[in-house]
Amino acid sequence: MEGDYPELKSNAEAFIGEVEGRSAGNLRRYAPTAVNQAREALRALGYYRPLIDWRIEEGDSDTTATLTLSITPGEPVRVSSRIVEIRGEAAADARLTSDLPPHPAEGDILNHGDYANLRDTIQTRARRRGYFDGRFVTRTLEVDPARRSAEITLIYESGQRYQLGEVTFEEGHWFEIELLRDFVTFEPGTPYHADEIAQLNKDLLNSGYFSNVDINISPQEAENGVIPVSVGLTRREARSVSAGVGFSTDVGPRFRGTWREHWINPMGHKRGAETELSVPRQNLSTWYELPLDPPMTDLIRLTAGYQREDIENVESELLTLGQQWQHQLDNGWLQVLSLRWEGERFNIGNDEKGTSTLLLPGAGYSKIHADSPLDPSRGYRLQFDVTGSHRAVLSDVDILHVNALVKGLFTLAGKHRFVGRFQAGAVATNRFSDVPPSLRFFAGGDQSVRGYGYETLSPENENGVPVGGRFLMVGSGEYQYQFADQWRAAVFVDHGNAINDLNDPLATGVGIGIRWISPVGPLRFDVAKGLDREFGGEWRIHFSMGPEL
Repeated sequence: MEGDYPELKSNAEAFIGEVEGRSAGNLRRYAPTAVNQAREALRALGYYRPLIDWRIEEGDSDTTATLTLSITPGEPVRVSSRIVEIRGEAAADARLTSDLPPHPAEGDILNHGDYANLRDTIQTRARRRGYFDGRFVTRTLEVDPARRSAEITLIYESGQRYQLGEVTFEEGHWFEIELLRDFVTFEPGTPYHADEIAQLNKDLLNSGYFSNVDINISPQEAENGVIPVSVGLTRREARSVSAGVGFSTDVGPRFRGTWREHWINPMGHKRGAETELSVPRQNLSTWYELPLDPPMTDLIRLTAGYQREDIENVESELLTLGQQWQHQLDNGWLQVLSLRWEGERFNIGNDEKGTSTLLLPGAGYSKIHADSPLDPSRGYRLQFDVTGSHRAVLSDVDILHVNALVKGLFTLAGKHRFVGRFQAGAVATNRFSDVPPSLRFFAGGDQSVRGYGYETLSPENENGVPVGGRFLMVGSGEYQYQFADQWRAAVFVDHGNAINDLNDPLATGVGIGIRWISPVGPLRFDVAKGLDREFGGEWRIHFSMGPEL
């Protein structure tokens, strides 16, 4: 290729393909075909009058001959005019007409791929937005190779925009029709958009009730521009059981088991049980769930559970009974209002022993935004929880417990990734010694301040046993660099502690790590150094897994 034209060279090679192992005579017969293929490749990128010579170089054997094409591209064809018009109802539809592909623009070298992309974008957008009668009344690309000019004219007549009709559910689904209608987020008469149908399909599948969802929507069946929507549903198996094993340096090896009953009755009620077993922690919980409107986000959950912990000389047995009302607000925040009863028996280093009974109303608000659920490149998570108890209402001690969490990440240039985390908490009480360990604050470990043992950062009693703090402050900053597909290196600094006074010192940990982006989410392996020996800082290995947010 005469001159610096890497795209032309690459496109010509792609059009011609592999021609290895041909004899000199075979290559001579093939040469005119190769020349025509090279011309087509250059024409696609706007070079209509190239000069192409070819020659055969014979090798040492009959099958090592080489065909060489020498190409001088010549002057390219440029776009001299571009006319794009949208007529009909779609002319006033900004979602269709705005931000159309800017190329090929006047003055550009003609690229047939850009032209096809512009044409197809108009057609695709129109169909996605319900202009099913739309068509190009003019669709021309006129090229004059002699004048090296091209004129583009695309005039699209959209016709009317169709509307979505009433959604009907085919028989055999077994569920109450009121429950199924709650999954429909659009009203009859809503202008058609493919995303509305895709969202309905997604919501029904994510409900856990169905193994297959078949939505039938055909413009040919429309009456007066209104398309009926018919949904066929296949009910899934009622029960499922799952089990898994995992490991983290906080709790060591652990086993998880889950039993779910995905539907109990035609109203869509669910129930299940979960267990987690590890050396320091064992728990068993059960739940019963009632869907609300809309069932994709809103529900009532009744829970009961038992948990036993023995971590750093803190022993605890906790029995809980509770209820949660989950509701997604119009601004995207998820609200959880709860009421739970807790009975806890605890022993802290054989110095503090006691029992507590608490009735804890609470409220939680959270919002997650991410461009991918398992391995996002940017996003954030905000979470705020408050709960409390009062001695006048079935409780041994007055408590106000507040916890807030902020996480964020963004990626620059595809390889440079920045992750930040900040967590703060506080407990106000009239008698801290009666606050059970489950409501005190501890720091340190894989998800807190690395370089320190799991929940070892907290105020200590006179015997050096961590007893938990009134406040929690933990921050973390991490930089990751993607050095290979599915692999990242990381450096980080963590800073924080569980304390009784906001002026108390905080602990710092620094380290390096490696991330493997597995099919189930990132696996993290870190080597961290706790910089404050008075808090037990030392070299530690941390291993954990799960999404960043």
